[in-house]
Amino acid sequence: MANNNVIKTVGDFMARAFERDTVPVDEDIFESGFTNSLFAMQLVDFVERQFGIEVDAEDLLIDNFRTVARVAALVERKTARAA
Repeated sequence: MANNNVIKTVGDFMARAFERDTVPVDEDIFESGFTNSLFAMQLVDFVERQFGIEVDAEDLLIDNFRTVARVAALVERKTARAA
């Protein structure tokens, strides 16, 4: 499981964007209709700036961004490789 701070940061960003109190960690934001391609790019930009990582072309898979948990897992993988 990803770091709780990463989960909270990503979850808070999504909740603000969707004007919700919270976004459940495993809620599929694409299936729920809360996101579109513009938000997906904003999410990538947020993740890169917030966590100081670069999301490479091979990381740009919808499955890496479907849920708070999956985004947090991507961040964890990328930061672990950089360390």
